[in-house]
Amino acid sequence: MIQIEDIREWRTHDVVDAEGHKIGTLEAIYVDTSTDEPAMATIQVGLPTRHRLVFVPLEGASVGPGYVKVAYAKALVKDCPAIGTDDILPAGDEEAVFQHYGLPYQSGAAGERQLARR
Repeated sequence: MIQIEDIREWRTHDVVDAEGHKIGTLEAIYVDTSTDEPAMATIQVGLPTRHRLVFVPLEGASVGPGYVKVAYAKALVKDCPAIGTDDILPAGDEEAVFQHYGLPYQSGAAGERQLARR
């Protein structure tokens, strides 16, 4: 498992899929609010004039010199629900990100978010 104390070092690293294809650049890490463990990352993708942020789970991810390798294919990641580079993920849209990857989603008992940006 990736250690939370290393999060600051990952920003701006390339993110690649399991086959080494570059997906984009790591923008931020989101932790699971129930465990405070890294759960997802946002990756900056798109053309220089039209960047957007997509989410990718960190389960099965590994860190190498200058890159973070995720366990999901580039095409799947790029098709994930996206937000603008200056936007935040609306609480109501969190579930769609989890569903995109076939992952279970569970908000807090009082409707709290499952993800928090670090």
